[in-house]
Amino acid sequence: MSKLQEGDKAPMFSAKDQDGNTVSLDQFKGKKVVLYFYPKDDTPGCTAEACDFRDNYQGLKTKGIEVIGVSVDDEKSHQKFITKHNLPFTLLADTDKKIVEAYDVWAEKNMYGKKYMGTNRTTFVIDEEGNIAHIIKKVDTKNSTAQVLELLQA
Repeated sequence: MSKLQEGDKAPMFSAKDQDGNTVSLDQFKGKKVVLYFYPKDDTPGCTAEACDFRDNYQGLKTKGIEVIGVSVDDEKSHQKFITKHNLPFTLLADTDKKIVEAYDVWAEKNMYGKKYMGTNRTTFVIDEEGNIAHIIKKVDTKNSTAQVLELLQA
């Protein structure tokens, strides 16, 4: 059970993006932010999700919505992922796992009977005041943007 709930203040963060620039949640005050956590650069599900946000990015921007992806991959990995798939938005390198832990998405996973720690794919929609408006735990990687827009229209 996640500690964070809709309506809570979004945990503040500061991390390096794919270009080594420091990005913090404070920079987006007054805008809606789609903060999406994904397990690993350039894997099938993560690529589908990133490409869905890429394909719908201009539409989100015109609605005043910023998209930020977060994984525990490093800046170099993010640069390759962005270049390969022509991603127009920021990816944060959470190599010290501070953000995934603050957002309670770093958890034990189980694949083929093998337990390991990893990032639970989760999307947070943060409102203009920095509060968590929506949490999407069952992310549809091929339709992530539609999931977000549906919630915002509700």
